[in-house]
Amino acid sequence: MVMATNTSTAADKSLVSVTLEVADPEAARRFYSAFGVDRYIDLRASEAHSTGFRGFTLGLTVSGPATVDGFFGAAVEAGATVLKPAAKSLWGYGGVVQAPDGTIWKIATSAKKDTGPATREIDEVVLLIGVEDVKAARQFYADRGLTVAKSFGGKYAEFAPGRSSLVKLALYKRRALAKDLGVPADGIGSHRVVLHSTADAFTDPDGFAWETAAPPGPTTS
Repeated sequence: MVMATNTSTAADKSLVSVTLEVADPEAARRFYSAFGVDRYIDLRASEAHSTGFRGFTLGLTVSGPATVDGFFGAAVEAGATVLKPAAKSLWGYGGVVQAPDGTIWKIATSAKKDTGPATREIDEVVLLIGVEDVKAARQFYADRGLTVAKSFGGKYAEFAPGRSSLVKLALYKRRALAKDLGVPADGIGSHRVVLHSTADAFTDPDGFAWETAAPPGPTTS
């Protein structure tokens, strides 16, 4: 049973953008451009220590298996490592790759058959972070003004995106997320990702850092 929560107020906050911390921004920029997701992320140079699972994945939802294969193939051709080959499952079709900078990406569709030709269109991008306690993390974010859109008890939660958001935020149990991605759950050091929102800067209970998003620049006619 899905519990939808609507607590919208004038003070609602949301995830605005995501910055990946990478050792080589130019190389990462070339990869993400070839992959086709460069408009959804920002990049920042960092040599922060990080080993093992970083505790999050970025997921692409697309229209059908052929489109999954297109993005999957583009990522691998650009240098990504295959963690799970694209394949059919009970819920649809998808696979998992790891970018050269270490970020894990899941590419999936709920469709098991194509109803049209492959495209380069992305229906949704989700930042899914692995947490030790979904209920506690959900409440932590709700207390900071994020609106809970869906919640499956202590297993999963997602938040309503803002009007300018390109990426949706969701929570999942860390070990369950690692299992879904096909990697060991253990990892230490930096998450190597920074989240930007309309809220004040903070760090959540699982160590994910949030910064205040820069206000939009002036527009010209």
